[in-house]
Amino acid sequence: MDTWIDAVKEELGIDLEVDRAVLLDLARDTAHGIARPAAPLTAFLVGYAAGLEGGGPQAVAVAARRATELAARWGDETDHGPATLG
Repeated sequence: MDTWIDAVKEELGIDLEVDRAVLLDLARDTAHGIARPAAPLTAFLVGYAAGLEGGGPQAVAVAARRATELAARWGDETDHGPATLG
C-alpha cells in the first residue's frame, strides 16, 4: 500500500506526509459505524476541510479526528445507524 500511496502522491503533485493510521482508522470507523460507501466520501471531505484550513499534516489530523469522533457518536446521538442509511 505504501508504494500505491507514494505513486498517487507523485501523480497528483502532493508532497505531504500524514499519519496513515489516523486516516485508516477514520475509514474503518466510518465504514463499520455508518456505511461502507461513507468511508471514501468522508475521507474526501476530511481532505477538503484540511485544505480549507491551509493544508498540512496538522490540518488533516484535526479534520480526521473530528470526523472520527462524529462517526463514534453518530449511533448514540441519532437513529441513523448503519441499517437506516441509504
